[in-house]
Amino acid sequence: MFNNHHVVAVVPARDEAPSIAKVVRDIRVVTSTDGSPLFDRIVVCDNASTDDTANVARAEGAEVIFEVHPGYGAACLTALSQVEQTDIVVFIDADQSLKIDQAIDLVNAICDGADLVIGCRPRELQEAGSMTLPQRFGNVIASLLIRLIWQVPVSDLGPFRAIRFNALQKLEMQDRGFGWTVEMQVKAIQHGLHMVEVPVHYRRRVGRSKISGTVNGVVFAGIGIISMIFKLALAKPLSKVSRPL
Repeated sequence: MFNNHHVVAVVPARDEAPSIAKVVRDIRVVTSTDGSPLFDRIVVCDNASTDDTANVARAEGAEVIFEVHPGYGAACLTALSQVEQTDIVVFIDADQSLKIDQAIDLVNAICDGADLVIGCRPRELQEAGSMTLPQRFGNVIASLLIRLIWQVPVSDLGPFRAIRFNALQKLEMQDRGFGWTVEMQVKAIQHGLHMVEVPVHYRRRVGRSKISGTVNGVVFAGIGIISMIFKLALAKPLSKVSRPL
């Protein structure tokens, strides 16, 4: 328990055997100032891996479940299906791109009253080569569209994020692909949730990205993200978040 909050780490992972061990170890050692662990559970979803990701994660003490259909959103949804009750969920990438001890900052923001906290990646906190030009461009365009349509100052679609479990349930997340992150942010706006951004470091990942590492990955991710924004804009009346970022 962290400040009387039960916290679960959700880690979608596909072919991340070279990195997953350190990620799980880093999650396990994050502690509060009194020495108590931040995370009560670590749920790794092996997303159709062809390597030893599942066995490595399990050997490090994580709970491992399987989703046979590839897709970031699919892995997150399957992991969440195993979480019946908690207070806070933190989504963590399995590629060592994140400084996981900064999860404390995200969870503290929830404890201070936020419903959804996005780990935003300002340029000065990005390691050289951590984001490709297509990633930067897509992130800028998607954030700009959200600002224009909903008048909310979103600056990043960063995957490192924390959310109250009861707020997450209200969003009724559905996307099984690359639109997962933007679906969460837009639906949070539409539901009037208190969403904030907290700056985090971003490092070069271990191994090749399933998105930016291939032309198809970049194209399909871009299509999934942009189409999700317009789908949500057309499906529900526009509204503004109840409190500013």
